[in-house]
Amino acid sequence: MILDINVLKEADGFTAEIPSLKGCESWAPTEDEVIDKVVELARFILNLNKNEKVKIDKARGNFTEKVYKLVFHKD
Repeated sequence: MILDINVLKEADGFTAEIPSLKGCESWAPTEDEVIDKVVELARFILNLNKNEKVKIDKARGNFTEKVYKLVFHKD
């Protein structure tokens, strides 16, 4: 399964969301932290265990907006 992660740079940090998962959004002071938080929330929503590997690839973006791909295998 492949999901988009949208990351926006705000004045006070970063917000991230996975639009295809309702309520899957987060805020953090750094880009790396916000990605970690939103992936952890996606794991919870999708009932993935901690041992299931996920891969995050940057797809496109600029200084204020970026899109990453969250790639994992869900049975």
